[in-house]
Amino acid sequence: MVAVFVDAEEAMAQEFERQFKDADPSVRIHRDPEIAPEALPKILADSRIAIIDHTQLPTPVAKQCKTLQHVVFLGTGARSYMNPEELAELGITVHTIKGYGDTAVAEATIALMWAAARDIALMDREMRGGQWLREDGMQLTGKTLGLIGFGGIAAEVARIAGGGGMKVLAWNRTPKDKVKGVTFVELDRLLADSHVLSLHLLLNDATRGFLNRDRIARIRPRALLINTARAALVDEAAMIEALASGHLRHAGLDVFNTEPLPQDHPLTKVRNVTLSAHSAFRTPEASENLVRSALEHCRRIVTKG
Repeated sequence: MVAVFVDAEEAMAQEFERQFKDADPSVRIHRDPEIAPEALPKILADSRIAIIDHTQLPTPVAKQCKTLQHVVFLGTGARSYMNPEELAELGITVHTIKGYGDTAVAEATIALMWAAARDIALMDREMRGGQWLREDGMQLTGKTLGLIGFGGIAAEVARIAGGGGMKVLAWNRTPKDKVKGVTFVELDRLLADSHVLSLHLLLNDATRGFLNRDRIARIRPRALLINTARAALVDEAAMIEALASGHLRHAGLDVFNTEPLPQDHPLTKVRNVTLSAHSAFRTPEASENLVRSALEHCRRIVTKG
């Protein structure tokens, strides 16, 4: 067996089967989305390629996968699940997939922003509990959206938000060319001027904990915070304190340090937060793009020998 998709949910398994061609490298689909990392050596057996969606691959476990040479990670955030540098020392190359769901994630970001601005989830919860709660929302037309990080997803968010009448500011770790409708500014100005902040950084050693306690304190009072990138970009405890104090009006979160989010997690007790289950990228269109790219990686690997 050349490759194994180790943690396939049924919808993704069916998409792989739909796109698979007779001339493609052999791929075994392991239809179990919830597996322990310790099970990987047995699941991979003599395979050269592991296709991984959301399972941790600790380096000690990878050492036990004697024939493993490549990991095709279904997304951009492989670093949240494995250490690519340590795997490279073992002779294992990690391949990521960019751009497959830029529109899907951007639309989810906008959806969380609007839901947070109008307290949709809060009113829904209260009404289901028998309370007729009416909240004053934040009108977003004419407000400023600040994008922290500016790649493909942020560019899509800027396009949609600009069309909705928002002013868009952005900050990026490396200089960017001029983008129509977007003003690039220093980070301090972005934090101070934005009514809504949306995170779009890749997670690495330099960005882990990027939105720390000090930077959260410098955010414009009563701003919204949206995170569809990676939870570890934010000091979680400081964010929860800022929500509790009212410094942050509301947070819309699609990503968490522990997933699935435990029922007793502090975030489940915070009133002014809207939670979604790491599903910003989940549309049929994005899944189709993702599987196509994964299979292309496998073809290239086999062709190169």
